[in-house]
Amino acid sequence: MDMAVENRIHVTSETGKLRRVLVHSPDSGLGKVVPSKAQDWLFEDIVHLDTIRRNEYDYYIKLLLYFLDEEKIKGRLAEIDDPASNRGFYKPGHGDFYRSDKVVELQVLLTEILENPSIKSQLVASVCAIEACSYDIQQKMMGYAPATLARVFFSGTYNETEFIFPPIPNFIFTRDIGIVVNDYILLNKPKKEARKREALIAKYIFHHHPIFSGYKDRIIELTDTQHHFLLPKDSATERVTLEGGDVMVVSKEHVLIGVSERTSRVAAAQAITKLFEHGVVSKATIVKIPSKRDYMHIDTVFTQVKKNVWVMLGDFSRERLKGLQVDEVHRALRIQTHKADRLEIIQFEKNNIANPRRFESLEDLLVDISVSDLGCSAADVRIILSGNNEFPYDAREQWTDSCNLLAIQDGVVLGYDRNDRTTAAFREAGFDVVDVNTLLADLEAGRLSADRLVDTLVLMPSAELSRARGGFHCMSMPLLRDE
Repeated sequence: MDMAVENRIHVTSETGKLRRVLVHSPDSGLGKVVPSKAQDWLFEDIVHLDTIRRNEYDYYIKLLLYFLDEEKIKGRLAEIDDPASNRGFYKPGHGDFYRSDKVVELQVLLTEILENPSIKSQLVASVCAIEACSYDIQQKMMGYAPATLARVFFSGTYNETEFIFPPIPNFIFTRDIGIVVNDYILLNKPKKEARKREALIAKYIFHHHPIFSGYKDRIIELTDTQHHFLLPKDSATERVTLEGGDVMVVSKEHVLIGVSERTSRVAAAQAITKLFEHGVVSKATIVKIPSKRDYMHIDTVFTQVKKNVWVMLGDFSRERLKGLQVDEVHRALRIQTHKADRLEIIQFEKNNIANPRRFESLEDLLVDISVSDLGCSAADVRIILSGNNEFPYDAREQWTDSCNLLAIQDGVVLGYDRNDRTTAAFREAGFDVVDVNTLLADLEAGRLSADRLVDTLVLMPSAELSRARGGFHCMSMPLLRDE
Protein backbone atom coordinates (compact mmCIF):
# COMPACT_ATOMS: atom_id res chain seq x y z
CA MET A 1 0.00 0.00 0.00
CA ASP A 2 1.34 3.43 -0.96
CA MET A 3 1.40 5.30 2.33
CA ALA A 4 2.28 8.54 0.52
CA VAL A 5 -1.36 8.82 -0.55
CA GLU A 6 -3.57 10.70 1.89
CA ASN A 7 -5.19 8.05 4.11
CA ARG A 8 -8.56 9.75 4.33
CA ILE A 9 -11.87 8.06 4.93
CA HIS A 10 -15.06 10.05 4.60
CA VAL A 11 -18.50 8.99 3.38
CA THR A 12 -21.52 11.28 3.57
CA SER A 13 -23.80 9.79 0.91
CA GLU A 14 -24.71 6.71 -1.08
CA THR A 15 -24.11 8.32 -4.47
CA GLY A 16 -21.25 10.84 -4.22
CA LYS A 17 -18.42 9.96 -6.61
CA LEU A 18 -16.59 6.93 -5.23
CA ARG A 19 -12.87 7.59 -4.60
CA ARG A 20 -11.72 4.68 -2.42
CA VAL A 21 -13.37 1.34 -1.76
CA LEU A 22 -12.52 -1.82 0.17
CA VAL A 23 -13.08 -5.08 -1.71
CA HIS A 24 -12.12 -8.74 -1.51
CA SER A 25 -11.72 -10.80 -4.65
CA PRO A 26 -13.19 -14.33 -4.53
CA ASP A 27 -10.67 -16.62 -2.84
CA SER A 28 -10.46 -20.40 -2.97
CA GLY A 29 -12.83 -20.68 -0.01
CA LEU A 30 -15.77 -20.08 -2.36
CA GLY A 31 -14.76 -23.16 -4.30
CA LYS A 32 -14.95 -25.27 -1.14
CA VAL A 33 -18.60 -24.67 -0.30
CA VAL A 34 -20.35 -28.05 -0.43
CA PRO A 35 -24.13 -28.54 -0.91
CA SER A 36 -24.75 -29.78 2.63
CA LYS A 37 -23.10 -26.68 4.13
CA ALA A 38 -24.16 -24.04 1.59
CA GLN A 39 -26.98 -22.55 3.68
CA ASP A 40 -24.98 -22.79 6.91
CA TRP A 41 -22.35 -20.68 5.13
CA LEU A 42 -25.14 -18.36 3.87
CA PHE A 43 -25.02 -19.38 0.20
CA GLU A 44 -28.06 -20.58 -1.73
CA ASP A 45 -26.03 -22.93 -3.90
CA ILE A 46 -22.48 -23.96 -4.67
CA VAL A 47 -20.65 -21.73 -7.16
CA HIS A 48 -18.09 -22.42 -9.86
CA LEU A 49 -15.00 -20.55 -8.68
CA ASP A 50 -13.22 -20.05 -12.01
CA THR A 51 -16.38 -18.68 -13.63
CA ILE A 52 -17.13 -16.35 -10.74
CA ARG A 53 -13.58 -15.00 -10.99
CA ARG A 54 -12.79 -14.80 -14.71
CA ASN A 55 -16.22 -14.20 -16.19
CA GLU A 56 -17.80 -12.07 -13.48
CA TYR A 57 -15.85 -10.53 -10.59
CA ASP A 58 -12.81 -9.61 -12.71
CA TYR A 59 -15.05 -7.25 -14.70
CA TYR A 60 -15.98 -5.53 -11.44
CA ILE A 61 -12.32 -4.93 -10.58
CA LYS A 62 -11.52 -3.64 -14.06
CA LEU A 63 -14.44 -1.22 -13.99
CA LEU A 64 -13.59 0.05 -10.50
CA LEU A 65 -10.00 0.71 -11.60
CA TYR A 66 -11.11 2.67 -14.68
CA PHE A 67 -13.28 4.86 -12.47
CA LEU A 68 -11.06 5.13 -9.38
CA ASP A 69 -7.44 4.44 -10.40
CA GLU A 70 -7.18 4.58 -14.18
CA GLU A 71 -3.39 4.60 -14.36
CA LYS A 72 -3.33 1.05 -12.99
CA ILE A 73 -5.24 -0.31 -15.97
CA LYS A 74 -5.35 2.16 -18.87
CA GLY A 75 -3.60 0.71 -21.92
CA ARG A 76 -3.23 -2.73 -20.31
CA LEU A 77 -6.60 -4.36 -20.94
CA ALA A 78 -5.41 -6.84 -23.59
CA GLU A 79 -2.31 -7.67 -21.54
CA ILE A 80 -4.08 -8.46 -18.28
CA ASP A 81 -6.80 -10.49 -19.99
CA ASP A 82 -4.31 -12.60 -21.94
CA PRO A 83 -4.86 -16.25 -20.83
CA ALA A 84 -1.09 -16.62 -20.52
CA SER A 85 -1.11 -14.07 -17.68
CA ASN A 86 -2.87 -16.61 -15.44
CA ARG A 87 -4.84 -13.79 -13.79
CA GLY A 88 -1.80 -12.52 -11.89
CA PHE A 89 -3.22 -8.99 -12.17
CA TYR A 90 -6.16 -10.01 -9.96
CA LYS A 91 -4.33 -12.18 -7.40
CA PRO A 92 -3.28 -10.59 -4.08
CA GLY A 93 0.31 -11.58 -3.37
CA HIS A 94 1.20 -12.13 -7.03
CA GLY A 95 3.96 -9.95 -8.48
CA ASP A 96 1.58 -8.67 -11.17
CA PHE A 97 -1.24 -7.78 -8.76
CA TYR A 98 -2.80 -4.38 -9.50
CA ARG A 99 -2.18 -3.17 -5.92
CA SER A 100 -4.18 0.02 -5.79
CA ASP A 101 -4.55 2.44 -2.88
CA LYS A 102 -7.98 3.36 -4.23
CA VAL A 103 -9.42 -0.08 -4.99
CA VAL A 104 -8.14 -1.57 -1.76
CA GLU A 105 -7.88 -5.35 -1.43
CA LEU A 106 -8.72 -6.71 2.02
CA GLN A 107 -6.29 -9.63 1.73
CA VAL A 108 -3.40 -7.22 1.15
CA LEU A 109 -4.29 -5.29 4.31
CA LEU A 110 -4.45 -8.51 6.33
CA THR A 111 -1.08 -9.70 4.97
CA GLU A 112 0.51 -6.37 5.88
CA ILE A 113 -0.66 -6.32 9.49
CA LEU A 114 0.52 -9.93 9.89
CA GLU A 115 4.08 -8.70 9.23
CA ASN A 116 3.97 -7.43 12.81
CA PRO A 117 4.92 -10.40 15.10
CA SER A 118 2.80 -9.16 17.99
CA ILE A 119 -0.33 -8.73 15.88
CA LYS A 120 0.31 -12.05 14.19
CA SER A 121 0.53 -13.84 17.53
CA GLN A 122 -2.63 -12.20 18.86
CA LEU A 123 -4.66 -12.88 15.74
CA VAL A 124 -3.52 -16.48 15.41
CA ALA A 125 -4.44 -17.10 19.05
CA SER A 126 -7.81 -15.39 18.63
CA VAL A 127 -8.73 -17.30 15.45
CA CYS A 128 -7.61 -20.59 16.95
CA ALA A 129 -9.73 -19.89 20.03
CA ILE A 130 -12.96 -19.25 18.11
CA GLU A 131 -12.26 -22.20 15.80
CA ALA A 132 -11.28 -24.54 18.69
CA CYS A 133 -7.91 -25.46 17.18
CA SER A 134 -5.35 -27.55 19.01
CA TYR A 135 -2.26 -25.96 20.52
CA ASP A 136 -0.10 -27.82 17.96
CA ILE A 137 -2.05 -26.27 15.07
CA GLN A 138 -1.72 -22.84 16.66
CA GLN A 139 2.04 -23.21 16.86
CA LYS A 140 2.19 -24.50 13.29
CA MET A 141 0.26 -21.48 12.04
CA MET A 142 2.72 -19.15 13.77
CA GLY A 143 5.36 -20.53 11.39
CA TYR A 144 3.45 -19.52 8.25
CA ALA A 145 4.59 -16.51 6.25
CA PRO A 146 2.13 -13.57 6.43
CA ALA A 147 0.83 -14.08 2.87
CA THR A 148 0.26 -17.80 3.50
CA LEU A 149 -1.41 -17.15 6.84
CA ALA A 150 -3.75 -14.58 5.29
CA ARG A 151 -4.86 -17.16 2.72
CA VAL A 152 -5.41 -19.72 5.49
CA PHE A 153 -7.60 -17.30 7.45
CA PHE A 154 -9.81 -16.85 4.36
CA SER A 155 -9.87 -20.32 2.80
CA GLY A 156 -9.38 -22.54 5.86
CA THR A 157 -6.53 -24.47 4.23
CA TYR A 158 -2.85 -23.82 3.57
CA ASN A 159 -2.35 -26.34 0.75
CA GLU A 160 -5.87 -26.43 -0.79
CA THR A 161 -6.45 -30.01 0.43
CA GLU A 162 -5.80 -30.15 4.19
CA PHE A 163 -8.40 -28.17 6.12
CA ILE A 164 -7.61 -26.41 9.40
CA PHE A 165 -11.06 -24.83 9.81
CA PRO A 166 -14.00 -23.84 7.56
CA PRO A 167 -13.62 -21.23 4.80
CA ILE A 168 -15.31 -17.84 5.15
CA PRO A 169 -16.74 -17.38 1.63
CA ASN A 170 -18.87 -14.37 2.58
CA PHE A 171 -15.83 -12.09 2.88
CA ILE A 172 -16.43 -10.95 -0.71
CA PHE A 173 -19.31 -8.95 0.81
CA THR A 174 -17.09 -6.31 2.39
CA ARG A 175 -20.05 -3.98 3.04
CA ASP A 176 -21.03 -6.16 5.97
CA ILE A 177 -17.79 -5.92 7.97
CA GLY A 178 -18.12 -2.21 8.66
CA ILE A 179 -19.49 1.08 7.40
CA VAL A 180 -17.87 4.50 7.16
CA VAL A 181 -20.29 7.13 8.49
CA ASN A 182 -18.82 10.57 7.85
CA ASP A 183 -15.31 10.00 9.24
CA TYR A 184 -16.20 7.27 11.74
CA ILE A 185 -16.14 3.50 11.25
CA LEU A 186 -19.08 1.50 12.58
CA LEU A 187 -17.96 -2.12 12.95
CA ASN A 188 -20.37 -4.98 12.46
CA LYS A 189 -21.44 -7.64 14.92
CA PRO A 190 -22.68 -10.54 12.79
CA LYS A 191 -25.58 -12.75 13.72
CA LYS A 192 -24.41 -15.91 11.97
CA GLU A 193 -21.61 -18.09 13.33
CA ALA A 194 -20.27 -18.43 9.78
CA ARG A 195 -19.20 -14.76 9.87
CA LYS A 196 -17.55 -14.53 13.30
CA ARG A 197 -14.01 -14.90 11.91
CA GLU A 198 -14.73 -12.14 9.38
CA ALA A 199 -15.65 -9.74 12.17
CA LEU A 200 -12.51 -10.63 14.14
CA ILE A 201 -10.18 -10.13 11.14
CA ALA A 202 -11.90 -6.87 10.21
CA LYS A 203 -11.50 -5.56 13.76
CA TYR A 204 -7.75 -6.20 13.67
CA ILE A 205 -7.40 -4.54 10.26
CA PHE A 206 -9.31 -1.41 11.26
CA HIS A 207 -7.45 -1.09 14.55
CA HIS A 208 -3.95 -1.89 13.28
CA HIS A 209 -3.47 -1.11 9.58
CA PRO A 210 -1.73 2.22 8.85
CA ILE A 211 -4.41 3.41 6.44
CA PHE A 212 -6.78 3.63 9.41
CA SER A 213 -4.20 4.98 11.87
CA GLY A 214 -5.80 8.43 12.02
CA TYR A 215 -9.16 6.94 12.97
CA LYS A 216 -8.39 4.75 15.97
CA ASP A 217 -10.50 6.97 18.22
CA ARG A 218 -13.30 6.99 15.64
CA ILE A 219 -14.06 3.29 15.55
CA ILE A 220 -17.48 2.48 17.01
CA GLU A 221 -18.06 -1.07 18.27
CA LEU A 222 -21.30 -2.46 19.61
CA THR A 223 -21.32 -4.44 22.85
CA ASP A 224 -23.57 -7.24 24.05
CA THR A 225 -26.13 -6.52 26.73
CA GLN A 226 -24.98 -7.37 30.25
CA HIS A 227 -27.34 -10.35 30.43
CA HIS A 228 -26.81 -11.66 26.88
CA PHE A 229 -25.32 -14.94 28.08
CA LEU A 230 -28.54 -15.76 29.93
CA LEU A 231 -30.73 -15.45 26.84
CA PRO A 232 -31.88 -18.57 24.97
CA LYS A 233 -30.41 -19.04 21.52
CA ASP A 234 -33.73 -18.26 19.85
CA SER A 235 -33.94 -14.80 21.44
CA ALA A 236 -32.59 -13.19 18.28
CA THR A 237 -34.38 -9.89 18.84
CA GLU A 238 -32.58 -9.38 22.15
CA ARG A 239 -29.08 -10.15 20.88
CA VAL A 240 -26.86 -7.33 19.63
CA THR A 241 -26.25 -8.18 15.97
CA LEU A 242 -25.61 -5.74 13.13
CA GLU A 243 -24.31 -6.08 9.56
CA GLY A 244 -23.28 -3.34 7.17
CA GLY A 245 -25.93 -4.17 4.59
CA ASP A 246 -28.39 -2.72 7.09
CA VAL A 247 -26.64 0.66 7.31
CA MET A 248 -26.92 3.46 4.74
CA VAL A 249 -25.43 6.93 4.94
CA VAL A 250 -27.94 8.99 2.97
CA SER A 251 -26.62 12.43 3.95
CA LYS A 252 -24.04 14.01 6.21
CA GLU A 253 -26.56 14.20 9.05
CA HIS A 254 -28.77 11.20 8.35
CA VAL A 255 -28.16 7.46 8.61
CA LEU A 256 -30.59 4.59 8.00
CA ILE A 257 -30.30 1.40 10.05
CA GLY A 258 -32.29 -1.68 9.18
CA VAL A 259 -33.83 -4.16 11.58
CA SER A 260 -33.86 -7.38 9.61
CA GLU A 261 -33.03 -11.07 9.60
CA ARG A 262 -29.43 -10.11 10.44
CA THR A 263 -29.69 -6.89 12.49
CA SER A 264 -31.59 -6.76 15.79
CA ARG A 265 -33.58 -3.86 17.18
CA VAL A 266 -31.34 -3.61 20.25
CA ALA A 267 -28.30 -3.31 17.96
CA ALA A 268 -30.01 -0.62 15.88
CA ALA A 269 -30.90 1.30 19.04
CA GLN A 270 -27.36 1.00 20.40
CA ALA A 271 -25.80 2.08 17.10
CA ILE A 272 -28.04 5.15 16.91
CA THR A 273 -27.26 6.06 20.52
CA LYS A 274 -23.51 5.82 19.90
CA LEU A 275 -23.69 7.79 16.64
CA PHE A 276 -25.65 10.53 18.43
CA GLU A 277 -23.29 10.54 21.43
CA HIS A 278 -20.22 10.93 19.19
CA GLY A 279 -21.91 13.70 17.21
CA VAL A 280 -21.60 11.75 13.96
CA VAL A 281 -25.15 12.40 12.73
CA SER A 282 -28.19 14.29 13.97
CA LYS A 283 -30.90 12.13 12.41
CA ALA A 284 -31.35 8.36 12.25
CA THR A 285 -34.13 6.24 10.81
CA ILE A 286 -34.86 2.65 11.75
CA VAL A 287 -36.27 0.67 8.83
CA LYS A 288 -37.73 -2.59 10.13
CA ILE A 289 -38.37 -5.08 7.33
CA PRO A 290 -39.81 -8.60 7.59
CA SER A 291 -37.27 -11.03 9.02
CA LYS A 292 -37.06 -13.22 5.94
CA ARG A 293 -34.26 -14.88 4.01
CA ASP A 294 -35.69 -13.21 0.88
CA TYR A 295 -34.70 -9.81 2.23
CA MET A 296 -31.76 -10.37 4.60
CA HIS A 297 -30.67 -6.66 4.74
CA ILE A 298 -32.35 -3.41 3.80
CA ASP A 299 -29.98 -3.03 0.84
CA THR A 300 -31.61 -6.10 -0.71
CA VAL A 301 -34.94 -4.24 -0.94
CA PHE A 302 -33.75 -0.74 -1.87
CA THR A 303 -30.67 1.27 -2.81
CA GLN A 304 -30.08 4.80 -4.06
CA VAL A 305 -29.28 5.47 -7.71
CA LYS A 306 -28.87 9.26 -7.57
CA LYS A 307 -30.07 12.08 -5.37
CA ASN A 308 -33.61 11.89 -6.69
CA VAL A 309 -33.79 8.28 -7.91
CA TRP A 310 -34.11 5.02 -5.96
CA VAL A 311 -34.66 1.38 -6.85
CA MET A 312 -36.85 -0.67 -4.52
CA LEU A 313 -39.10 -3.69 -4.18
CA GLY A 314 -42.71 -2.74 -4.85
CA ASP A 315 -43.94 -4.69 -1.80
CA PHE A 316 -43.10 -1.62 0.28
CA SER A 317 -44.66 1.03 -1.95
CA ARG A 318 -47.64 3.13 -0.89
CA GLU A 319 -49.98 1.28 -3.25
CA ARG A 320 -48.99 -2.22 -2.18
CA LEU A 321 -49.03 -1.50 1.55
CA LYS A 322 -52.47 0.12 1.34
CA GLY A 323 -53.81 -3.00 -0.37
CA LEU A 324 -54.65 -1.29 -3.65
CA GLN A 325 -52.93 -3.86 -5.86
CA VAL A 326 -55.31 -4.74 -8.71
CA ASP A 327 -54.09 -8.32 -9.03
CA GLU A 328 -56.02 -9.98 -6.18
CA VAL A 329 -53.92 -13.15 -6.16
CA HIS A 330 -50.78 -11.09 -5.95
CA ARG A 331 -52.28 -8.95 -3.18
CA ALA A 332 -53.32 -12.01 -1.19
CA LEU A 333 -49.80 -13.39 -1.38
CA ARG A 334 -48.36 -10.08 -0.20
CA ILE A 335 -50.80 -9.83 2.71
CA GLN A 336 -49.76 -13.27 3.91
CA THR A 337 -46.13 -12.31 3.50
CA HIS A 338 -46.40 -9.24 5.70
CA LYS A 339 -49.24 -10.14 8.03
CA ALA A 340 -47.05 -11.29 10.92
CA ASP A 341 -44.00 -9.19 10.28
CA ARG A 342 -44.80 -5.86 8.72
CA LEU A 343 -42.74 -2.90 7.63
CA GLU A 344 -42.10 -0.25 10.28
CA ILE A 345 -40.20 2.99 9.82
CA ILE A 346 -39.32 5.29 12.74
CA GLN A 347 -37.15 8.40 12.45
CA PHE A 348 -35.32 9.99 15.38
CA GLU A 349 -33.86 13.48 15.67
CA LYS A 350 -30.92 13.79 18.07
CA ASN A 351 -32.45 16.76 19.88
CA ASN A 352 -35.99 15.39 19.93
CA ILE A 353 -35.69 11.65 20.54
CA ALA A 354 -38.92 11.48 22.56
CA ASN A 355 -41.01 12.45 19.51
CA PRO A 356 -40.05 10.15 16.63
CA ARG A 357 -41.58 10.50 13.20
CA ARG A 358 -43.22 7.52 11.48
CA PHE A 359 -43.55 6.72 7.79
CA GLU A 360 -46.29 4.53 6.35
CA SER A 361 -44.28 3.21 3.40
CA LEU A 362 -40.69 2.91 2.28
CA GLU A 363 -41.57 5.02 -0.73
CA ASP A 364 -42.62 7.88 1.58
CA LEU A 365 -39.26 7.71 3.39
CA LEU A 366 -37.18 7.70 0.21
CA VAL A 367 -39.04 10.67 -1.24
CA ASP A 368 -38.59 12.54 2.04
CA ILE A 369 -34.82 11.87 2.04
CA SER A 370 -34.45 13.20 -1.50
CA VAL A 371 -36.49 16.31 -0.66
CA SER A 372 -35.62 17.11 2.96
CA ASP A 373 -32.01 15.93 3.10
CA LEU A 374 -30.80 16.32 -0.48
CA GLY A 375 -32.76 19.36 -1.67
CA CYS A 376 -34.62 17.76 -4.56
CA SER A 377 -38.08 18.70 -5.75
CA ALA A 378 -40.75 16.18 -4.78
CA ALA A 379 -42.02 16.20 -8.36
CA ASP A 380 -38.60 15.10 -9.61
CA VAL A 381 -38.16 12.09 -7.29
CA ARG A 382 -38.45 8.76 -9.11
CA ILE A 383 -38.80 5.27 -7.70
CA ILE A 384 -37.77 2.43 -10.02
CA LEU A 385 -39.39 -0.84 -8.98
CA SER A 386 -37.87 -4.31 -9.05
CA GLY A 387 -39.07 -6.38 -12.00
CA ASN A 388 -40.88 -3.29 -13.28
CA ASN A 389 -43.42 -4.07 -10.54
CA GLU A 390 -44.72 -7.12 -12.45
CA PHE A 391 -45.48 -10.29 -10.51
CA PRO A 392 -43.70 -12.75 -10.32
CA TYR A 393 -40.70 -10.93 -11.85
CA ASP A 394 -40.54 -8.38 -9.02
CA ALA A 395 -39.91 -11.13 -6.45
CA ARG A 396 -37.68 -13.20 -8.74
CA GLU A 397 -35.42 -10.29 -9.61
CA GLN A 398 -35.27 -8.97 -6.04
CA TRP A 399 -33.97 -12.43 -5.09
CA THR A 400 -31.16 -11.94 -7.62
CA ASP A 401 -30.32 -8.46 -6.31
CA SER A 402 -32.20 -6.14 -8.64
CA CYS A 403 -32.38 -3.67 -5.73
CA ASN A 404 -28.77 -4.12 -4.57
CA LEU A 405 -26.95 -1.64 -6.81
CA LEU A 406 -23.69 0.22 -6.25
CA ALA A 407 -23.50 3.87 -7.30
CA ILE A 408 -19.97 4.72 -8.43
CA GLN A 409 -21.07 8.26 -9.03
CA ASP A 410 -24.43 10.02 -8.90
CA GLY A 411 -26.67 8.27 -11.41
CA VAL A 412 -24.14 5.63 -12.54
CA VAL A 413 -24.85 2.24 -10.98
CA LEU A 414 -23.72 -1.37 -11.36
CA GLY A 415 -26.28 -4.18 -11.47
CA TYR A 416 -26.71 -7.76 -12.62
CA ASP A 417 -27.48 -8.48 -16.27
CA ARG A 418 -30.02 -11.20 -15.45
CA ASN A 419 -32.69 -8.83 -14.11
CA ASP A 420 -34.43 -8.08 -17.41
CA ARG A 421 -37.64 -6.43 -16.17
CA THR A 422 -35.72 -4.14 -13.80
CA THR A 423 -33.44 -3.17 -16.68
CA ALA A 424 -36.52 -2.29 -18.73
CA ALA A 425 -37.76 -0.13 -15.84
CA PHE A 426 -34.45 1.76 -15.88
CA ARG A 427 -34.81 2.39 -19.60
CA GLU A 428 -38.36 3.67 -19.09
CA ALA A 429 -36.99 6.03 -16.42
CA GLY A 430 -34.61 7.55 -19.00
CA PHE A 431 -31.41 5.70 -18.13
CA ASP A 432 -28.91 4.42 -20.64
CA VAL A 433 -28.15 0.73 -20.27
CA VAL A 434 -24.69 -0.51 -21.24
CA ASP A 435 -22.99 -3.89 -21.05
CA VAL A 436 -19.73 -3.86 -19.09
CA ASN A 437 -17.78 -5.33 -22.03
CA THR A 438 -18.85 -2.48 -24.28
CA LEU A 439 -18.12 0.10 -21.59
CA LEU A 440 -14.63 -1.27 -20.88
CA ALA A 441 -13.78 -1.30 -24.60
CA ASP A 442 -14.92 2.33 -24.93
CA LEU A 443 -12.95 3.40 -21.84
CA GLU A 444 -9.81 1.62 -23.06
CA ALA A 445 -10.05 3.09 -26.56
CA GLY A 446 -10.63 6.59 -25.21
CA ARG A 447 -14.03 6.87 -26.87
CA LEU A 448 -15.54 7.58 -23.47
CA SER A 449 -14.42 9.14 -20.19
CA ALA A 450 -15.69 7.66 -16.91
CA ASP A 451 -16.37 11.14 -15.52
CA ARG A 452 -18.72 11.97 -18.38
CA LEU A 453 -21.16 9.12 -17.80
CA VAL A 454 -24.60 10.18 -16.59
CA ASP A 455 -27.80 8.26 -15.81
CA THR A 456 -26.38 4.87 -16.70
CA LEU A 457 -27.05 1.32 -15.55
CA VAL A 458 -23.99 -0.86 -16.18
CA LEU A 459 -24.92 -4.51 -16.63
CA MET A 460 -22.49 -6.98 -15.08
CA PRO A 461 -22.37 -10.76 -15.69
CA SER A 462 -24.03 -12.62 -12.84
CA ALA A 463 -24.75 -16.30 -13.43
CA GLU A 464 -22.58 -17.45 -10.51
CA LEU A 465 -22.29 -14.33 -8.35
CA SER A 466 -26.06 -14.19 -7.87
CA ARG A 467 -25.99 -17.63 -6.21
CA ALA A 468 -24.12 -16.05 -3.30
CA ARG A 469 -27.11 -13.70 -2.62
CA GLY A 470 -25.38 -10.37 -2.82
CA GLY A 471 -25.01 -7.61 -5.41
CA PHE A 472 -22.38 -4.93 -5.91
CA HIS A 473 -23.67 -2.83 -3.03
CA CYS A 474 -22.82 -5.81 -0.80
CA MET A 475 -19.44 -6.30 -2.51
CA SER A 476 -18.16 -2.84 -1.62
CA MET A 477 -17.23 -0.95 1.51
CA PRO A 478 -16.80 2.69 0.43
CA LEU A 479 -13.97 4.42 2.28
CA LEU A 480 -14.14 7.78 0.52
CA ARG A 481 -16.78 9.52 -1.56
CA ASP A 482 -17.01 13.09 -2.76
CA GLU A 483 -19.42 15.26 -0.82
